[in-house]
Parts: sequence; C-alpha cells; structure tokens
Amino acid sequence: MLEKSLNIRQIEAAELDIVLGWAAAEGWNPGLHDAACFHAADPGGFLIGELRGEAVAGISCVRYGGNFGFIGLYLVQPAYRGLGHGLALWQAAMARLDGCNIGLDGVVAQQGNYARSGFRAAYRHVRHEGRGSGEALAAEDIVRLSAQDLAAVSRYDRACFGGERQRFLQAWLSQPQHKAVGSVGAQGLRGYAVLRPCRNGYKIAPLFADTPALAEQLFLALQGQVAPDMPIFIDVPEANPAAVALAARHRLQPVFEAARMYAGAEPPLELAPQYGIASMELG
Repeated sequence: MLEKSLNIRQIEAAELDIVLGWAAAEGWNPGLHDAACFHAADPGGFLIGELRGEAVAGISCVRYGGNFGFIGLYLVQPAYRGLGHGLALWQAAMARLDGCNIGLDGVVAQQGNYARSGFRAAYRHVRHEGRGSGEALAAEDIVRLSAQDLAAVSRYDRACFGGERQRFLQAWLSQPQHKAVGSVGAQGLRGYAVLRPCRNGYKIAPLFADTPALAEQLFLALQGQVAPDMPIFIDVPEANPAAVALAARHRLQPVFEAARMYAGAEPPLELAPQYGIASMELG
C-alpha cells in the first residue's frame, strides 16, 4: 500500500535537472545540457512523482513522429522504492504513449519487469569507454555540421532511429560545447556524429555512417577533439558487428549495458549504419 497517493505531473526543462541528477548518482553520466535538449523533443513527455511536495520519482515518455514513443529516465529515489510509486509512474507514462510502439533501453536489473509488461528484447546496447587523442584529424570529406544542416541530418537519422525527431535534433545540434561532424557525398549526407560534454568526459552520440571506413573517420575526428586524459563514451549496438569491431579496434572497454526492448514489433531500422546511439534515455 502506498504511504500516500503519489502526485504525478508534467515537468518543465529546468526541473529535469532534478531527475538528471538522480541519473548521475546512478552512474548514467548524463550530458551537461541534456535537460534542454530532452525537453525540446516533447515538452509534455516528462513526468515527476511527488509526495508531500517532495520529488521522489521521474520518468520520460517522449512521443516522436510516426507513432513511436520512448520511455527512459525511469528512476525512484532509493528511500521510496518498493512502495508502488514506480508502478504508478510507469502506468502514467504508458497511458501517455497509448497507441505508440514504445521502445526503451532497459538496465539489466529491470529487464524482467519490462518483459512482464509486454516488452521484448531486440539486442543490447553496450557502453564503451576510451580516451581522447587530442590529435586533430584533417580529412577533406569530413565537415562540421550545425543546426543549419538540420534537414539533411533529420533525413539520415530517420532511417536509424524509428521515428521523426527533428525538434530533438535541432536542440542536439545547437547545444553549447558540442561538436558535430559529417560527410556529404553525391547523394547527400553519408553519416554524422555528435560529441557532447557529460558529467564525466564526453559521449559520442550518435555515430551513424554508411560504411565502416566512414564511421572510423567520424570517430577519429571527434576523438581528436578530446584531450588524451579525458574519457570518451559511446553506446554501441551489439547487433552491428562493425560497430563492435570499431570499439575493439580502439581498445574501448565495456562499462555498462542495457537491452533495447519494444512493446510492439521491432521497427524496421537500418542497423548497419548505427555505431553509437544518441541516448539510452531518449533513444
């Protein structure tokens, strides 16, 4: 029985920092500017649970284009776990995404619970850690990208993600302290990658490319933007052998894993271009 009924409400971007602080305490290492970027994806897609005015639980339930939704940032403060508050928040999130095919990246400890709610595992995302190189890469076909390239990035991203997320990408490509690079060929964008600052080091997120050779160039271009004593992280889809090989080639070490799970049919995504996803919290 709940000690008191949980008050569940939507939260604003500034309040997202509360939940992201909990995520940092769990070792998830969120980005420094994730709150604004996440909120831009779907301003109504973030819920918080309160008891007597105190925030005790949070969840994201972001609705993207194409009837695709994503659940993440599902956290209950340790002192309030096992009391039913997490379940109440989960049910509110699922209700908000009613009618969507829903994806999530489930941590190992919660995968059984997600399976009991009807989610099926597709493959794993494994976070790998390495170090920057501090070596600038000069490559003619690698160019800097910005929010001005949103249309091209959005078209490329759509085939790798499962839903249209132009509002998220606009914020992602505009956040402070980030670096974004891509390669443009005769048929348009051939791949892109973003480096963003996190509580600890940097994440390359995402890294999408047409070929392993191009993925290597994009990775090296962003690795070179980070000092050798700073950590870098990338969330690698284990279902793409070329992505796993890239991580191994650069001696990146696995440090965390989650299972990509779907409540409905697995979307027909192109896995071959995926070398690192944008976020385990929002997909």
